[in-house]
Amino acid sequence: MKSPDYSIVIPAYNESGRIIPTLDRVLAYIQQQGWKAEIIVVNDGSRDDTAEIVRDYADGSAGIRLVENPGNRGKGYSVRNGIMHAEGAVVLFTDADLSSPIEEASKLFDSIHRGNDIAIGSRWLQPDLQTTRQSIPRQVLGRVFNLALKLVLGLSFEDTQCGFKALTQQAARDIFGRQVIQRWGFDPEILFLARQLGYKTEEIPVAWAHDERSKINPIADGMNMVLDLVRIRWNSISGKYRRSPAVALSRIEEEVPVGHHRA
Repeated sequence: MKSPDYSIVIPAYNESGRIIPTLDRVLAYIQQQGWKAEIIVVNDGSRDDTAEIVRDYADGSAGIRLVENPGNRGKGYSVRNGIMHAEGAVVLFTDADLSSPIEEASKLFDSIHRGNDIAIGSRWLQPDLQTTRQSIPRQVLGRVFNLALKLVLGLSFEDTQCGFKALTQQAARDIFGRQVIQRWGFDPEILFLARQLGYKTEEIPVAWAHDERSKINPIADGMNMVLDLVRIRWNSISGKYRRSPAVALSRIEEEVPVGHHRA
């Protein structure tokens, strides 16, 4: 069977309360656009019935798959796991709360079709697109983190943390095959790797609404993310990113038996 044009990866941890509306909205948009696409939900060791809900949903909807992590591993691991199972020519990952509406995906896909390898959603290139902003303390911490990543990694993006990014399949597998960081700090890592590997990246302004149910602790997770910047720099200096991308896929296949649900 021909591979889909697009894969949409949704990491999910304890998302039983909103995963059905999210899948409804994503499926509706795919059908509206006439895309040949698959949806991959990655269950990150949820303690609620997220996995069961997705399995039941997939039974009645073609093109949805459930991928299970071996326990709670973090968002970075979840996105990588989903991407390594994705079959689409272009892969998009998005948050389960759809803070950036799925309707904005066309902007990123258009960027890919214009010849870019990676398109990243940005909340700060055009701030007036934000319908619900973060609290002032969160905004300040975000700007401090952005300054830190410019100083430590030399990345010049306005927003690395928006959970809405699209990549060609080649770039996705090459970059995520080298990814090391498993939790929130993976975004600057993959952008750092993209630059190191010579992939062309475009930052695209997208609509976005902050969800107060966000699982990020701005203090604890913020500190860990700053430490992750140092880890990324050290991983680069020590040669950790020079391994073959095939290593990540083989490791995931060892950790996760081929037991994901295919509709």
